[in-house]
Amino acid sequence: MLISEVLTPSLIKLNVKAKTKEELFEEMVQLFVRAGIIVDREAAVMALIEREQKMSTGIAPDFALPHGKIMGIKGVVMALGIIRGDGMDFDSLDDEPVHVVLTLFSEVGNPGPHIEALSEISRLIEIPGLLESIKEAASAEEIIRIIKKEELPEEA
Repeated sequence: MLISEVLTPSLIKLNVKAKTKEELFEEMVQLFVRAGIIVDREAAVMALIEREQKMSTGIAPDFALPHGKIMGIKGVVMALGIIRGDGMDFDSLDDEPVHVVLTLFSEVGNPGPHIEALSEISRLIEIPGLLESIKEAASAEEIIRIIKKEELPEEA
């Protein structure tokens, strides 16, 4: 799975305004709603909240991966947000603020695409300098190019 093919510019927000996790979930879900990908906004937000209650999705320095499964999704959809300034307290495993948030939803009853996406994201965030480059990107298109370069280094 190529993250750069799932993300589109309309699903990337360069300046997240949220101050809390719940506000962040609302703001990220709204990107999917505007794109016509998610219809049941409340169910999507609740899926993220319920997952977050199990354990923080702030899984790496500077990075959070809120995710959930909801009805009406085929395969996997993703949206990316950048939190400028001091970042956001995310109760992260490393106790550091988060600046890059990748929100993922997948279909109910088909774990394959969900697991494949989580695996690829985990691989990408381990690449030295990738999150910093994403954080500093000036446009959604630049973020997609940065990710694509790491996914397909021979083609970039």
